[in-house]
Amino acid sequence: MGKEVRILYVLPTDNSRLGDESSLVIMDIVVQLSDGTIVNVEIQKIGYFFPGQRSACYSADLLLRQYKTIREKKKKRFSYKSISTVYTIVFFENSSKIFHEFPDNYLHAFQQKSDTGLQLELLQKYLFIPLDIFYENLHNKGIKNKLDAWLAFLCSDDPETISLIIQQYPSFKAMYAHIYDICQNIEKVMGMFSKELKELDKNTVQLMIDEMHSESALPFYGKYILTKQG
Repeated sequence: MGKEVRILYVLPTDNSRLGDESSLVIMDIVVQLSDGTIVNVEIQKIGYFFPGQRSACYSADLLLRQYKTIREKKKKRFSYKSISTVYTIVFFENSSKIFHEFPDNYLHAFQQKSDTGLQLELLQKYLFIPLDIFYENLHNKGIKNKLDAWLAFLCSDDPETISLIIQQYPSFKAMYAHIYDICQNIEKVMGMFSKELKELDKNTVQLMIDEMHSESALPFYGKYILTKQG
């Protein structure tokens, strides 16, 4: 994001869960940064269809929840200026086909802007990170900076890569141990915003399964999906 950030706390999410058998999401967490920015970070096992539309729904849901919270807290002192930017950051373990049209790019930033140059703060920003494309680039370009080390930390379990990361950035050693402990019971850190979005995910997954059947693509994704659905 091009700036120093510090996580203040994890924001509470709704009680609806991501642990459903039809979900392809590995992690979903909402945090507030030190400058007030709200960030939703999500990691998907397989990239959903309609990543733009789906992320826009998540962003709108997050923005509305922030609006309701601040308005209730400040009441008559409420001002729209009090509402902070919301980022939706989505990592894909296996990204959808559209991202592979840009094989040399693995950081895709989006934000709304006018066609006239008029500057308005519209609050909603997005960052899409296809880790599979990053990993392909990693073999050719190596780890050039700490951002590369973070992305490799997320997507690579190769011992040589892990060793290289720890050599260049020793602080990652403790994080490897910590993330291993978290992964022993990953469902405890999984959550979702609303029942409506949860239902939309179920419908999207079913559509993906149906289309993969029709395209005879089930062997590629089907092992994971069928295992999760029993």
